[in-house]
Amino acid sequence: MRQLVKKITNPFLKWAFYRYHSKPRKYTYRGISVSVPPGVFPPHFTISTKILLDYLNKKDLNQKKILELGCGSGIISLFSASKGALVTASDINPIALESLKISSQENRLPIQIVTSDLFDAIEEHINFDIIVINPPYYPKNPKNDKEKAWFCGENFEYFQKLFKQLSTAVDYEITYMILSEDCNISTIKDMAGKNNLELHEIFYKKVNFEKNYIFKILKQVYH
Repeated sequence: MRQLVKKITNPFLKWAFYRYHSKPRKYTYRGISVSVPPGVFPPHFTISTKILLDYLNKKDLNQKKILELGCGSGIISLFSASKGALVTASDINPIALESLKISSQENRLPIQIVTSDLFDAIEEHINFDIIVINPPYYPKNPKNDKEKAWFCGENFEYFQKLFKQLSTAVDYEITYMILSEDCNISTIKDMAGKNNLELHEIFYKKVNFEKNYIFKILKQVYH
């Protein structure tokens, strides 16, 4: 998913990537289109968003309460809404959320949009059926909202906070999270375990020599 971070260190590829995303670009999935402005995580050159969309397309989402945590362009949220889900989309990036509001209106797919750093501003009384997460995982401190879509902090601070909140403050049935083989999956699993959570691989797909895995995050049960 994020091998792109390394690939665009090549001067030409880096120039081409940032030139392409110097203006809003449209991304479309099964008739639903979103505008992806500069500064928002781009699904065009990554495979994780498409893999999640294809996976969710096979699920019955009708009347399911879904939270997309860190929604970026919001294409997953809008597609879920098109399948009858009751969707909350959250992100820390105001540019992403303003663009998503417009995309929601243009697609005539109403969703709840929340500005939130992980679960900080998510109402605690909401019981979600499904939480969907396409997380940042590159171990570097982000300098701005744009980089928070890619970098999880030098010490994986994003995952430390995520797992703590999942284990203590959130009521949910299923959480899906996608990770690339390019990231330190073992470190992330260890962090989950320290918060009494387990990552169970339920699906993987290899595209262009890169494997992406969808994990189901479960609370550990002690007997």
